[in-house]
Amino acid sequence: MPRAVVIGGSGHVGTYLVPRLVAAGYEVVNLTRGQRAPYRPHAAWAKVRTVTVDREAEDAAGTFGARVAALEPDVVIDKICFTPQSARQIVEALKGKVRHFLHTGTIWVHGHSLWTPSSESDPRAPFGAYGTQKSEIEDYLIDQALREGFPATVVRPGHIVGPGWPPLNPAGNFNTDVFATIARGERLTLPNFGLETVHHVHADDVAEVFMLALARPAASIGEAFNAVSPGALTLRGYAEGMYAWFGHEPDLDFRPFEAWKEGQADRDAAQTLEHISRSPSHSIAKAASMLGYAPRYTSLAAARESVAWLVGEGTVPAGRA
Repeated sequence: MPRAVVIGGSGHVGTYLVPRLVAAGYEVVNLTRGQRAPYRPHAAWAKVRTVTVDREAEDAAGTFGARVAALEPDVVIDKICFTPQSARQIVEALKGKVRHFLHTGTIWVHGHSLWTPSSESDPRAPFGAYGTQKSEIEDYLIDQALREGFPATVVRPGHIVGPGWPPLNPAGNFNTDVFATIARGERLTLPNFGLETVHHVHADDVAEVFMLALARPAASIGEAFNAVSPGALTLRGYAEGMYAWFGHEPDLDFRPFEAWKEGQADRDAAQTLEHISRSPSHSIAKAASMLGYAPRYTSLAAARESVAWLVGEGTVPAGRA
């Protein structure tokens, strides 16, 4: 039985990925900080070996890569690598010891897109520590695959949504009051003209990309793949779709960002700026053609499933849906 080590397997995507791996016949070892359970229960977790580890501390001590290698994995899926130094440490420890290494990247490696939808081969202009470091990691891993034969694949999720956590909302931040406003049929004010974009993906669709890459190593090693829904949403389109889902006619107002942010909490305004300044919109043509990726969820359907969970939790009123 092949062994898959998932680093950070109890998170958003791991909640769906780990049961898929078990069903596919893998012996799964989940490395986790042990601070939370998966977002959804599944019988497959009874077959998973969980190892508690503080990656940040072990990276600093230079021991994390060796710890992973000592588990003798056939496959490693790294969900929580955020610095080039961390990536180099684990790659050096695993060279010649694994048949496939899959890294969770991000669509934020693109920064400002020059045209949309952006493909994996388009020019990148990342900004901010997260996007910049993830871009450096991606370049390093692909270089290692092409020059050194290290079996790396990069999967780039969009804004991950699913039941169990609040989704990115139509104002481009994570304040659930935005959905409550829509659910009540009240007026929602959006920045600018509401034409900036966000690109969601259901966590289970991201898990599917990982599984497809594992099943097609000849096609996936040395490659990066966008893992998003079939199409991005404008903020306005997202809001109008949610109003309709709650049984209301849209009631939207628009203000220039600098005026809009005056009525927002600092954290919400900062999150919105982070998202609208990138306005991601990405193509899945490469994953579709090379891996057979066919996402089950549109952006709106994926977000609605998350909001349905918020309604069930009592965080958002039910409206007239």
